[in-house]
Amino acid sequence: MDLGLRDRVALITGGSAGIGLATARLLLAEGARVAICARGAERLAAAAAELRALPGARVFAQPCDVLDPAQVQAFVAATVAELGRLDVLVCNAGRSRMQRFQETTDAEWREELELKFFGLLHPLRAALPHLQASGQGAVVVVNAVLARQPEPHLAATSAARAGLLNLTRTLATELAPRVRVNSVLLGTIESEQWRRRYREAQPGIPEEAWIAQLAAERHIPLGRFGKPEEVAAAIAFLASRQASFITGATLDVAGGVQRYV
Repeated sequence: MDLGLRDRVALITGGSAGIGLATARLLLAEGARVAICARGAERLAAAAAELRALPGARVFAQPCDVLDPAQVQAFVAATVAELGRLDVLVCNAGRSRMQRFQETTDAEWREELELKFFGLLHPLRAALPHLQASGQGAVVVVNAVLARQPEPHLAATSAARAGLLNLTRTLATELAPRVRVNSVLLGTIESEQWRRRYREAQPGIPEEAWIAQLAAERHIPLGRFGKPEEVAAAIAFLASRQASFITGATLDVAGGVQRYV
């Protein structure tokens, strides 16, 4: 299937590793031009070098903290100057806070809510004029099934993700018809964090078997964790012309772990 992304320009926050980097690889393979940002300059530079080594790749990278609106504005402006336009925004910056309600301070609540909301709002505000001018503007927000299926050990993150999902749906209505806004809702996805936990646990079994045990404990019907490339495929579809009549939607990439209807 031709996704119709050739010569489109996509900006990906949190693009130096994991889902963001996998999405950049896939969009480049589809013929898009890609801009990535992250806070860590060294890791970002390594990711950019890897991407630029791909055949025909046009890549722009710049360190940026999505919570700093001036840095975000500068990154978006530099992206358009370097790559000529902006058609797709992938909001991927974020993390989970594994704490229960009684363990979470007011400052930690504010930090979690700020990251989830302004990690979308700052990039979107900066990118919106370019997305509207594109004629094919698309925003894909990387969220989690926690938005609809909260976990007690992730109290602040679950609440913040629910609010982010609500905001995303509001934006889909407000920005239509010039810009489409959709979400992917993630389950447990393989990452360096999980590989580090495997090394620390030293379970005495292969990593794949250890992951399978965890997947069984988490009642994931497909029996494993997801891969960043599988999330990237969902993001690329929602960003593409093939999803041109889809906005305000959520696509679960969770191996069937979601229990809601």
